[in-house]
Amino acid sequence: MTTALRVLVCDDQALIRTGFSTIIGAQPDLEVVGECGDGQAAVDLARRLDPDIVVMDVRMPVLDGIEATRLLAGAGVEDPVKVLVVTTFNLDEYVYEALRAGASGFLLKDAPPAQLLHGIRTVASGAALLAPEVTRRLVGRYAARIRPTPDTADDVALTSRELEVLRLIANGLSNSEIAATLVISPETVKTYVSRILTKLDLRDRVQAVVYAYRNGLVT
Repeated sequence: MTTALRVLVCDDQALIRTGFSTIIGAQPDLEVVGECGDGQAAVDLARRLDPDIVVMDVRMPVLDGIEATRLLAGAGVEDPVKVLVVTTFNLDEYVYEALRAGASGFLLKDAPPAQLLHGIRTVASGAALLAPEVTRRLVGRYAARIRPTPDTADDVALTSRELEVLRLIANGLSNSEIAATLVISPETVKTYVSRILTKLDLRDRVQAVVYAYRNGLVT
């Protein structure tokens, strides 16, 4: 048997926290190693318990989930922890900042249990969880706030096809949708995505979306 994935659950609402823990703990391949109700406790517990993934709320007391995520998974963190943000999208205006802070994906709090479990396993595996339909909503809501950096991406070492794939990723298309758009196989798309992440030194698709907008590759 493989070792169960160790999950830390952080949410300031006890009912949600307990619900998540109950759902996660019922799975044979998942183990809840801790719970907490504020961002500072999340940082302290994550550093002490070394979980495989942190399920993180955004709006919490003491230290919000964005800053907690940055401390656990942001740029320069020596041993980053994988973070899955769960939030109420329509109320939370800081989802994009959480992704920039290092989160590997996010879910809505009203997602069904199966989606939560899938999200945990996906992020823990090293992939990003950024559902195409949610990407579109996110980009539509926050694109105006994502300003290109002073340094343009004109000298990015990507081929024209890789740039095309990157733009489609940033527009929220899934691998199968990209394959259909470019008339190539999904396996070829996966190869392009892998090359893009490697060349740009990006961790996952979430960072690819941020990179594309920050560097003016999509508008």
